[in-house]
Amino acid sequence: MAASSGIALTSSRVALGDQALGHSFPSSNSPFRSVEYTRKVRLPKMTAVVKAMSGHNHVDIDLTLSPRVNAVKPSKTVAITDQAVALALAGVPVIKLAAGEPDFDTPAPIREAGINAIREGYTRYTPNVGTLELRKAICQKLKEENGLPYTPDQIVVSNGAKQSILQAVLAVCSPGDEVIIPSPFWVSYPEIARLADATPVILPTHITENFLMDPEILESMLTEKSRVLILCSPSNPTGSVYSKKVLEEIARVVAKHPRLLVLSDEIYEHIIYAPATHTSFASLPGMWERTLTVNGFSKAFAMTGWRLGYIAGPEHFIAACGKIQSQFTSGASSISQKAAMAALGLGYAGGEAVSTMVKAFRERRDYLVKSFGELEGVKISEPQGAFYLFIDFSCYYGSEVKGFGVIDGSESLCRYLLDKAQVALVPGDAFGEDTCIRISYAAALSELQNAVERIKKALVPLRPAVPV
Repeated sequence: MAASSGIALTSSRVALGDQALGHSFPSSNSPFRSVEYTRKVRLPKMTAVVKAMSGHNHVDIDLTLSPRVNAVKPSKTVAITDQAVALALAGVPVIKLAAGEPDFDTPAPIREAGINAIREGYTRYTPNVGTLELRKAICQKLKEENGLPYTPDQIVVSNGAKQSILQAVLAVCSPGDEVIIPSPFWVSYPEIARLADATPVILPTHITENFLMDPEILESMLTEKSRVLILCSPSNPTGSVYSKKVLEEIARVVAKHPRLLVLSDEIYEHIIYAPATHTSFASLPGMWERTLTVNGFSKAFAMTGWRLGYIAGPEHFIAACGKIQSQFTSGASSISQKAAMAALGLGYAGGEAVSTMVKAFRERRDYLVKSFGELEGVKISEPQGAFYLFIDFSCYYGSEVKGFGVIDGSESLCRYLLDKAQVALVPGDAFGEDTCIRISYAAALSELQNAVERIKKALVPLRPAVPV
């Protein structure tokens, strides 16, 4: 008898099941599931054993997972996007406004560069930290567009900006160090901190202040354990942009704390709406030595599937990132790096190809702000960059819908809108702000118009549950 035919769980030796782990699974009418973890559970004490039977021999297999992995939540944006795709494949006419992915094709010159790389046989490993020509081109870009002086040995090219962020946090954080994260935040920031055995410390912001961090609150939260402050401007999920003046105030706070580094996530820098302008944190006086600047090609150049990002900073830290990468993934795709050269060759800030996309994003933003602004009780902070609208829909919380139940937060409202309006959105609790819902307007204007019509129709049975 084959071993696989005799696998059985020995329940008497399973200390904690799915419910004890804090998993929350959907009911039969729930379009997607969420996962929450109870952090007080002493995960190392868990034991899960499979008894594999091969003939008359019994072998116990320990299924215990790493406590570090058990502490990490899966990405809710990915989960919802996958669910929406599955529904669409099943014939449900879902409008997908969850993923942060431009709906534009990668510009033709970039595509052609990738095709030519394949035709010319440029399909072998590249240096671990990226090709020299690409790192030189990135240095030139950072100098001309951001006012940042770097040399190629201060650049590491990775498989996306997310990998760059993870490697940076792993490189500089020790167990017990604190990573300061303004909320609302990109869903991966706290989980990346946990993977590094660091403690995410959430700094709240408010919609009345356009979700911008107050430097005084930042200063009040810093301790001797504070190691990294994460900045994202323009922001995912709010679209907020930090002015140079506010960044200078933050820099003065950072300067008082010698251990504190700043990880500046600038992936949306070119998707910005005048009069807002982008300022690289490392360009501020005294901050070059304290800053790890992360960027990439996914958003501005519509190159999400090419998987290419980079980090720039002082050589001591960047060498550590390269060392991690050498044992993690090694170098990024050779084909993608050739395509990135073409992207950087499109001109300042991406040239006409990027400005055309930004013009479309702005038109969509203006439409959504106007449309949702017509709803009583709904609060909006008008985004100055990126392609997200983070709207406060909490006035509808507490409403009860026949056949659905009570709308008790952002996740249940998103489930309701997916069920009734067939529009996929991301609940704000994934970003640390349960009062809001994130709408990605990286979709055609006609599709957004259809989505707004559906959402407004679905909201008619609901009534704002709190006075406005």
